[in-house]
Amino acid sequence: MMDITSLPALVLGNMIKNREISVVEATKAQLDAIKQREPFYHSYITVMEEEALSQATKVQKRIDAGELRKSALAGVPMAVKDNICTKGVRTTCASKMLHNFEPSYDATVIERLKQAGVIILGKTNMDEFAMGSTTEKSAFGASKNPWNISHVPGGSSGGSASVVAGEEAFFALGTDTGGSIRQPAGYCGIIGLKPTYGTVSRYGLIAYASSLDQIGPMGRNVSDCTAVLEVIAGHDEKDSTSIHRKELDFRKALIDDVKGMRIGVPKGYLDGELDDEIKDRLYSAVKIFRQKGAIVEEFDLEMIDYAVPAYYVIACAEASSNLSRFDGVKYGYRTPNYENLQELYEKSRSEGFGSEVKRRIMMGTLVLSESYYDAYYRKALKVRSLIKQNFKKAFENVDLILGPISPRTAPELGEKTQGTLQSYRSDIYTVSVNLAGLPAISFPCGRDKKGLPIGLQLIGKEFGEKDLIRAAYSFEQAVGYERPTTLREGIDIVNSQETQMHPNNKSQD
Repeated sequence: MMDITSLPALVLGNMIKNREISVVEATKAQLDAIKQREPFYHSYITVMEEEALSQATKVQKRIDAGELRKSALAGVPMAVKDNICTKGVRTTCASKMLHNFEPSYDATVIERLKQAGVIILGKTNMDEFAMGSTTEKSAFGASKNPWNISHVPGGSSGGSASVVAGEEAFFALGTDTGGSIRQPAGYCGIIGLKPTYGTVSRYGLIAYASSLDQIGPMGRNVSDCTAVLEVIAGHDEKDSTSIHRKELDFRKALIDDVKGMRIGVPKGYLDGELDDEIKDRLYSAVKIFRQKGAIVEEFDLEMIDYAVPAYYVIACAEASSNLSRFDGVKYGYRTPNYENLQELYEKSRSEGFGSEVKRRIMMGTLVLSESYYDAYYRKALKVRSLIKQNFKKAFENVDLILGPISPRTAPELGEKTQGTLQSYRSDIYTVSVNLAGLPAISFPCGRDKKGLPIGLQLIGKEFGEKDLIRAAYSFEQAVGYERPTTLREGIDIVNSQETQMHPNNKSQD
């Protein structure tokens, strides 16, 4: 019997179009898989079972009427990170502050996916307000890595990575502020694509750091992510940072050919804290690209060591401003006990926000204060400009930059690193991409001695998604895709991993 949920998204879409399987049948199969696996993976905050089945019936009628002939993803079930607004469906940002918030509108990316006939299954878990790298800062409990449920799936888009790897959705949307698509994709052995800033509308995304945030697709292969990007990309007049781009036919770049492509590996990426197993896999990837005809050389990329402090100053400053709207008055959590307006604000925010969110708000408020503005925030903006200039200089000599995503593979749940300098330092390979507004794609390249996926990333020039897609697709043709061990070998999750379970649905603060 065919395992529907293991199919690539484009394969399923083609089968639906050819009437080999109905949209309702595919949706029910995916919902059944969610019911079986979700008690262990804990990847969703909200599962939209009734809504999904209703969508499936309507989409099938549209397909039968010939309305969705041009949509490659019509009828394919997918998931959405819970900081992207969905009309009438709660959007919590994994926070007590928004535990009951139901938007009155859809984000632009949701509108475009619905127009394409995609079925939305539910909202995925994340670190609270996208601040974290493990999902352990979710007010709803941590998600688990389908390769080993005693390990984290990464973050902040950890729930989205987990549902894709664990075959609880055919693809998902994540958001990337400093690596939050690429890092969990790497930890879970899938593809994560962060577009050039402004390529995908941020309208309806609950902002963390507005100048850094970008929505992007997460899937099991490059082709699926590319098809999703074609649906969600494009100018949006409702987003002032949205960019007019003439060529959005990204699937034309799905070519197994990197001959003559110049790929650079920054020497600074190979020093310091990088785990030896990841370094070995990086050299293996270099060998594969060279065998396929690419020119790969090491080079110096300046300012990398300054990226993390600059990122956290800028991101926290913007978070302090963006999250000031959550005050217990218009929507969201309101403390039940207060005597005056000032106490309402103080108690609602103190009780509604978790520890990591409070930490970053306070840091952002500090660097924006009159006494520290010049010493920290203004300097961080100057460093950001220099990082962008150095990338521009580097791309005069190379087409793409290859490097790791994280110094290590997925850590175990409960390791006391979240919110520490060590945790922040783990973002060293990803945050500079967001500071410069560049596109990047993460892809799996093997496993470590524990059996956990190892991911690498390619960084492209501004608006260079097609080069990224071409190179990642070519690499994928050489190494293929691996399902998580439990799914690939048909092992009963309950019997094989029950002893590794951690408590779900409990606040981590």
